[in-house]
Amino acid sequence: MPMFDDETKHAEKLLKEFKGDDYAFGEGVLERVGDYAYILGRDLVVISGQNARCTNILDTVVKSLINKGLNITNIFDGARPNAPKEDVYRIAYQLSQSKWNSVVVVGGGSCIDASKAALTLATYGGIIDDYFGTGKISEKSNGEQLPLIAVQTASSSGAHLTKYSNITDLVTHQKKLIVDNSIIPKASIFQYDVTKTKPPNLTKDGALDGISHCWEVWMGSTGKDIFPTISEVAYLGITLIVNYLPIAVENSYNLNARYALGLGTDLGGYAIMIGGTNGGHLGSFSLINLLSHGRACTILNPYYTILFSPTIQDQLKKVAKIYQNANYIEEDTEKLNGRKLAEAVAQGMIKLSKSIEFPITLKEIGASDEHIEKMINAAKDPQLRMKLQNMPIRMDSASDVDKFMRPTLEAAFFGDISLIPNLHNIK
Repeated sequence: MPMFDDETKHAEKLLKEFKGDDYAFGEGVLERVGDYAYILGRDLVVISGQNARCTNILDTVVKSLINKGLNITNIFDGARPNAPKEDVYRIAYQLSQSKWNSVVVVGGGSCIDASKAALTLATYGGIIDDYFGTGKISEKSNGEQLPLIAVQTASSSGAHLTKYSNITDLVTHQKKLIVDNSIIPKASIFQYDVTKTKPPNLTKDGALDGISHCWEVWMGSTGKDIFPTISEVAYLGITLIVNYLPIAVENSYNLNARYALGLGTDLGGYAIMIGGTNGGHLGSFSLINLLSHGRACTILNPYYTILFSPTIQDQLKKVAKIYQNANYIEEDTEKLNGRKLAEAVAQGMIKLSKSIEFPITLKEIGASDEHIEKMINAAKDPQLRMKLQNMPIRMDSASDVDKFMRPTLEAAFFGDISLIPNLHNIK
């Protein structure tokens, strides 16, 4: 049983305020799936990820559903990593041939994302491209949520809590995003100790994705009404992940660490529900043929931290303390400001990455000029415009993207922070 400290209790309080009775998290909550599904109707389909099938997670969920007298009409395989379009269409077809009042998905972020998209197609028809962007499903649903219950099995994307679905075209190796309140699951369950069987690399990827959610939203909240709330949520989420990730990597079965990572990545989900990610996530969508989403964001974010430094000084002063207390920053950051402070924080982020054997440049993971061009073109795609809008600065034109984003990506390619432009040149 995990030990609860003040940070843990604070995180629990924030999540309860965020989701209320629609979210069961922590210890022994898998058995509550049946209670949530019972409300939505007698017949249901279960979509399961591979890990849930290989462990007792799926069995526990099925038992909970049967104990409530529910009728499981089918159990389908979930999606592969990155939620490929092909898997979405396959699941949508299977749903269209089945009888159900609700769908229970049991898996990680990709499995949940694909299920959101597949249930959309099975309910409203069309092709998946019709729904990329913001609010396209609500135009047909009148705001009604899909009858989806999400059982999370990995501390990572927060997909079980959010309005996002990331779907990948394996032909172009490009990921695109559905953003819509209609795909927020009706109810969510995450029993944190089920993550103890996850391999170290998946634990690392998910945890650093959680930091990216917190940090990108926090950077982008400058000057907005949400800033105080985001500051509280993101600071706590990053603190939990930075402090407990090394422990979980060293001992996968440390329940204190697993609980903390679950809370920290869930707070990342909270963050992206009241704000939005930006540069790191935007770039990661074009790198799926090279490395995982969490690693891509983690490579890019130190460089965007420096680019955005004039507009995020308050955030930098606070986050610097987290990395300094964890011994990833040796300098006295109290004496730093401006770009120097951002560079110290960026180096702290990079030191954390090195400590868990993450790559720190695009060059070392095999990226090329072609990938940089792909990221630049994606930034100019109207379907991904929300990522530019979420930045703490304005990049309203293609020329802004070329002038400021391109050299930042080149800096991330070579690991040369001197290539990052000074943002005071932006009007």
